[in-house]
Amino acid sequence: MPSIIRGYVRGIDAMNRFVGRVAMYLIFALIGVLLWSSVSKTFFDPTLWTLETAQFVMVAYYVLGGPYAIQMGSNVRMDLFYGEWSAKQKAWMDAFTVLFLLFYLGVLLYGAIGSTAYSLGHFQGEPFSFFWNLLTTFVTEGPSAAKEQMGFMERSPTAWRPFIWPVKAIMILGVTLMILQVLAEFFRDIGRIRGVEL
Repeated sequence: MPSIIRGYVRGIDAMNRFVGRVAMYLIFALIGVLLWSSVSKTFFDPTLWTLETAQFVMVAYYVLGGPYAIQMGSNVRMDLFYGEWSAKQKAWMDAFTVLFLLFYLGVLLYGAIGSTAYSLGHFQGEPFSFFWNLLTTFVTEGPSAAKEQMGFMERSPTAWRPFIWPVKAIMILGVTLMILQVLAEFFRDIGRIRGVEL
């Protein structure tokens, strides 16, 4: 395998290992939020922010930890036939089925980008041009001009009413990391087919 592919696999593995291990500790933040929710409902006035904060933390935990789970091979599989196959047969099947996963992740990424643009006030047109214009305005004219380019920012319809764009931005990051990890796994499968372990 070319050294650039080896470097890509090593680099993506290292990055997703770091992000996954950091995201792993979000479970403690989730426990803390839910514990405070229980305490405040029992002894004080119930807080408005705990339910949605727990949901946002769970999204970050799940989405940012997914690429690490793929890397470790701890994702759920149906091993009816697959479990009995040789390593080379598994690599052939994985290299084929990863194309379907990449298509799904591409659609998911496009939807996340469009949804994030919507949450930043872009209600019509193509989301990529919105982000490009936002970036160029931010670089050339500064943050205040970029803020003027955004429209009415989406908020949750609950009593707490937090902005929605941060959790959608985490979705974009998580899906992008998943695509990069799936490509690394594809290269690893091609290496196994050729008898090279990456």
